[in-house]
Amino acid sequence: MLLSIIIAVIVAIIFFGVGFFTQKVLRDRKILTAEQKADKIITTAKEKSKQIEQQTTERLEHLQREKKREFTEETKALKRHLELWERDLQKKEIELKKSGDFLSQKEKNLMAREKEVQQQREEVRIKRKRYTQLIEESNQKLENISRMTREEAREVFLAQVKEETENKAIQIENEIISEAKKKGTRKAKEIITQAIQRCAAEHTSDTTVSVVSLPSESMKGRIIGREGRNIRAFENTTGIDVIIDDTPETITLSSFDPIKREIARVSMENLVKDGRIHPARIEEIVKKVTTELEERILEIGEDTMFELGISNIHENLVRMVGRLNFRTSYSQNVLQHSREVAYLMSLMAGELDLDIDLATRAGILHDIGKGMTQDYKGKHAEIGAIEARKFGENPIVVNAIAAHHEEVEPTSPIAVLLQAADAISGARPGARRETLEAYIKRLEDLEKIASSFEGVKRVYSMQAGREIRIIVEPQNITDNGTRKLALNVAQRIEQELKYPGEIKVTVIRETRAVTNAK
Repeated sequence: MLLSIIIAVIVAIIFFGVGFFTQKVLRDRKILTAEQKADKIITTAKEKSKQIEQQTTERLEHLQREKKREFTEETKALKRHLELWERDLQKKEIELKKSGDFLSQKEKNLMAREKEVQQQREEVRIKRKRYTQLIEESNQKLENISRMTREEAREVFLAQVKEETENKAIQIENEIISEAKKKGTRKAKEIITQAIQRCAAEHTSDTTVSVVSLPSESMKGRIIGREGRNIRAFENTTGIDVIIDDTPETITLSSFDPIKREIARVSMENLVKDGRIHPARIEEIVKKVTTELEERILEIGEDTMFELGISNIHENLVRMVGRLNFRTSYSQNVLQHSREVAYLMSLMAGELDLDIDLATRAGILHDIGKGMTQDYKGKHAEIGAIEARKFGENPIVVNAIAAHHEEVEPTSPIAVLLQAADAISGARPGARRETLEAYIKRLEDLEKIASSFEGVKRVYSMQAGREIRIIVEPQNITDNGTRKLALNVAQRIEQELKYPGEIKVTVIRETRAVTNAK
């Protein structure tokens, strides 16, 4: 029993020793493993720390370089600005120096001028005193010679002085007018020439007839129809006259209404192409063409407004402008003329600091009265102003339209400018044709006006009425009187005649001495 206990104790001791040893070995192994892990973690941490430190160092260096570069660029920019400011200051300093020198010189000139004025005043005072003495002496001599009283002598002397003063005033007036005309004409020519060069347009000529070509002579018979029913239906529907004569493969459409004539022309061409010509077909084609032409008129008006940059305008006014494309005045297409006037108005208004939009609207609308039918009674300027007012145009534009032929008093610079632009467009070379009767009448009126003045001997119209030459009686008119006569004739022409452009008035006074040698 004791042996069993001893053996059990020994076995227990052995197991305890084995267990203790095994546990120690395991503990040492765990400690070693933990130390290795700790060393590995420390090593990894050190490596990461080095990487972070390196990245931080690189980032700081990059930031430092960026800041340095930005600072350098800002410094360079500030340096450039400082250099520019320094140059500006130098320039301003030079300009101020020049201004100071100029002012000093101006002051010296003013002082010298003041001295001259004082001297001239003194001379005038002395001359006036001497003039008074001469008058007294002259009066005394006149009294002694003519035995006239002082009052009678004064009247004779005043009459002489008055005549001399009038002659001198006329001479000075002509010099001032001539100088003002030169300057004004030069500036006006610059503005007008630039405006015309920038907007010059070709003007198409139209007549009261339209010619339609036919494919064959047999087509004339089909147009006439049985017992003339087709041609009568066509004339009744379109309101124009169809002329069929011996001209081969051609018929003529005649009417004073260009829109009706255009409808008839297009309708006839469509009928000829279609080949079916009878009253019902004629009415159908004419109705269709009328509708298409109305659309085309509106389209022309809209294109014109777009081209001129005009907006917010009533459709009826746009349609009236489109109708002008089919109207002519003195062979000048009215729409092209209105466009040209609108361009001239906008360009010249810009030069004169006026409202360009109002000027352009007045220019394109000034002749809309010419596009109205015969149902509207009155002058075209009056009709156009009424229509413009009805459809909400600006009062300045309405007055400009009404006043562009001087039938109404202009109330704004734009109205006066429209008169000039309208005259320029109509008067420039190639714009209009003048009938022989009107041309001869204008020449006769010119010569009649010039001949009505006293002392005129002969009158000649030159350069197609652009110049009039007046020969006067030398014993009736003095040299200074010729200037006065030229001015009076020019004023009468401006008041009584309507003409494009300007008319030059030349007065010639000639003195001849004739004798015979025997």
